[in-house]
Parts: sequence; structure tokens; C-alpha cells
Amino acid sequence: MEQRNLLLSALAFLVLVTCAETPTEEPLLAAEIQEIKTAYAPDKRVALFDIFAEQKGDAIVLKGESNLPDAVNAFMEKLNQDNISFIDSIQLLPSKEIRATTNAVINISVANLRSKPKHSAELATQATLGTPVKVLKKEGGWYYIQTPDKYLSWVDEGGITLMGNQRFKEWKSSAKIIYTKTYGQAYATGSEKAFVSDLVAGDILEFVKLSNDHFAVTYPDKRIALVRTNEAESYFGWINDMNATQDDLVATSKEMMGVPYLWGGTSTKGMDCSGFTKTIYFLNGMVIPRDASQQVHTGKQIDKDRKFENLEKGDLLFFGKKASDTTKERVVHVGMWIGNNEFIHASNMVRVSSIDRNAENFDEYNLNRYLRAKRILKEQDKDLIDLKQTSVFK
Repeated sequence: MEQRNLLLSALAFLVLVTCAETPTEEPLLAAEIQEIKTAYAPDKRVALFDIFAEQKGDAIVLKGESNLPDAVNAFMEKLNQDNISFIDSIQLLPSKEIRATTNAVINISVANLRSKPKHSAELATQATLGTPVKVLKKEGGWYYIQTPDKYLSWVDEGGITLMGNQRFKEWKSSAKIIYTKTYGQAYATGSEKAFVSDLVAGDILEFVKLSNDHFAVTYPDKRIALVRTNEAESYFGWINDMNATQDDLVATSKEMMGVPYLWGGTSTKGMDCSGFTKTIYFLNGMVIPRDASQQVHTGKQIDKDRKFENLEKGDLLFFGKKASDTTKERVVHVGMWIGNNEFIHASNMVRVSSIDRNAENFDEYNLNRYLRAKRILKEQDKDLIDLKQTSVFK
């Protein structure tokens, strides 16, 4: 019995060694696909080019999906130039099934957007009430959407209201209000004894009329509600009068002190580090990229040598791991400079830290992993959206 076990162990070892030494065959057209992906979709968070090729008899069949028609066309042109024959079975998004309703608006105070179409999936990001989104496809009770900052994610059907082209056009042109208090409620009656829903800073609703101390508003799904006038403003008045200053950014950031940390959060219900900086800038009239590793590529570089005297309020500080001979730089955290050797950031909760070694709130950990600082206030950049200049909400 012992000899038999030894023989079986030896055979198993040989199988493992043989399998380990068997070279993995490269997928068909892998180099060509990667070349297009690098050129058109280097960041899968904001661009989808999930294409592969299969050999079916004598034919090469292209499969997968993409929301980038230009990338798909470039890929096919390249194959034609290389005299590679193929059958096109690529699914271009939006999918045919939902092309009549590719517009939608977030319908709840904060929608949780997931990395996969299920509630147990990672929270990729959030979107607040009134955010218009592009609908790309549907799977069960979930929709694959793209937000104004181009982020791709899944939302359950309760989080959005689908709109045809005419209804969406009417929604965009309608008068609106923006909720400016950190957190509050929309009421069913003027007595405020019944609620319609909660609200967070940045929520946008259609304006109906002014009613005593309340705005009468409608939700995307046509629910009617009242919002206190001292907690909201006319959206168009708010954005037209917007001329955000460094002090405005600091004031906004401090209104969120103590808000809990939430991975994937971008609202005053909970936020991660880049969700916090994104929210600060949105409430001051700018849409900036979602993640710290995206935000770091925007704006103007101010410092990379710890010359903190060059920083101004509102500048973003990025932290992480510097590049080495064998690894790329990793940006994993972001905060905002508020002056007096301090920065504010979401870490455990929204809090203020100092780079001053003598300060009680000295943050040695983040100082040691500091990478650089960027200025984005009033900077021109293709990835920075000035709400005054865009048609996102109008």
C-alpha cells in the first residue's frame, strides 16, 4: 500500500511539472487587440473595449463588446490592412434592446453603483439625485451606465428613471434646484410631518413653484415633494453666480468634517478620499475625475519636492508609492490643502492632518508617502468639467 501511494505521488508530481512547463498559447489576435486598447481604452474604468477573437473553422470571429465605435472601426481597419479576414460579431453599446431609452436620471438621493450587476459586488462609485447618465445595456434588474465623468458601472433599476429623448430634453431644459445642505429631507407636506426621501448636498430636482418657505419640486419619477428654501438654491442661479475661490473650497470641505469613510462613496452619506475631493469640487461648480489615480493626471503640477510653501488652498495632494526600476508609480490617496501646513482628507472619516512635525495632528504616515500636488481650480483640462460651460444639467 505504501509503495502504491509513493507511485501515485510520483505520478502526480510529474503531471504538475509537465503542466507547469506547458507554454500558454497566446489568445488569437492578442497583440492587435492590445494595441487598440492601449490607444483608445487605456483606462477600463471609463472606456470599454472587451474584444476577443475565436477561430471557427477557417474563419476568425470577432466577439465581445465596446462602447467605442471609433476603436472598433480602427481595429477592423487594422485587420483589413494586415489582410486578416474576419466575421464581425462585436456588440456595440448601447445595446439594440435599450437604444430607445439610452438616457436616464438618478432617482434617489444617492445611488450605489456597483462593479458587477449584483448588490454583493464592490461599490465602484456613487451618483447623486438628478445626475444624468448614459444607459448602455441591461442585465436582469440592473443597468450598465456611464456617468458624466465617464465612469462605467452598474445600477439597480430602482436607482434610475429611464427617459426617452423628448422627456430627457424636457428634463434638461427645465428649471431646477440644487440641495446645498450636507444632509436633510424632502417633505410630503408643508407641515413637514411626512417625508418623501432623504437628500444630500448636490442633489438636483425639477422646480415647480415657490410655496411659502419651500420649493415645490418633482423627482425624475414624478414624485412630488417640498424642500426648504434655506437648504437649496435655484440650480441655474447657483451655477451662473458661481465663481469659486480657494476659500470657498476650504469652507465646503469643512462642512463635511466627520463624514464617515466609505470605499466607493462620493456623497455626504460616506466617501472615500477621491470621492471627498470630487464632492468638494462638484459643490463648487466642477466635475473632476472619480479616482485619485485619475485626478492626479489633471490640472497643473505645483510641487513634487515637498516645497509646501508653493501650495495654495484647494490644491490636491497625492500620496502613494513612487515608481522604481521594476514597478510603476501607485497613487492611492488624495487630500486637499487648506493652508497653515494642513490638508483635509477622508481617512477613517473626513479630518484635518498636518505636515508640521510639532502639530498635534501631524500625519507622518502620509507625509512619508507624499508624491506631488496639483492645482485644478480654474485650470483648463479635457478631464475637468466646468458646469458653467457644459450641458450636463441643461
